[in-house]
Amino acid sequence: MTLALSWSGGKDSALALLALRAQEREPAALLTTLTEGYERVSMHGVGLELLRRQAEAAGVPLVEIWIPPGCANDVYEERMRLTFAEPPARDAETVAFGDLFLEDIRAYRETRLGEVGKQAEFPLFGLDTARLARDFVDLGFQAHLVCVDPRRLAPSFAGRRLDHALLDELPPGVDPCGENGEFHTFVSAGPVFAAGIEVEVGERVERDGFVFCDVRPA
Repeated sequence: MTLALSWSGGKDSALALLALRAQEREPAALLTTLTEGYERVSMHGVGLELLRRQAEAAGVPLVEIWIPPGCANDVYEERMRLTFAEPPARDAETVAFGDLFLEDIRAYRETRLGEVGKQAEFPLFGLDTARLARDFVDLGFQAHLVCVDPRRLAPSFAGRRLDHALLDELPPGVDPCGENGEFHTFVSAGPVFAAGIEVEVGERVERDGFVFCDVRPA
């Protein structure tokens, strides 16, 4: 069964890839949405060059899905339909996601993929997120917080390394994996990559109600 993996460049995507490989299943493609005009991963704000370096280090072809800023849902769904009409995404019978526990998101993905004759898979769904976040660090992954929702987490967390110290400092009510949108990450090293990616942490900016930290190639 041909498989594709939805890829944000963050820790949940990386853990999903690790879980699939543990089952000896290799994705034929990584699918990532990027915002036109910014050339950055949608919502995460990571630049295109770093994304491409990730895909190269993972050894999996990257499929770039471009959407406009402030993309309306119908436009997003149309861009996804076009993506699945062309190889390699067309040939994937299943698309895997790194979602952890949000049932409405899972149902949405299953419905939309069903409309184009494909199945959705969630290799991490239902796992304990506190344990998963600790395992991520213990497995040797390296990641930085690249986007923070300041309504849920202090802006000073943006740009910080995701390690045990950071997890210890998360306030009550913040999911350790950021599954409720509290934060997003960029993974620069770990067991799913042939080699690590050297990065440097740049400035923080606030945009559209979120705080982004510009993590860029070193």
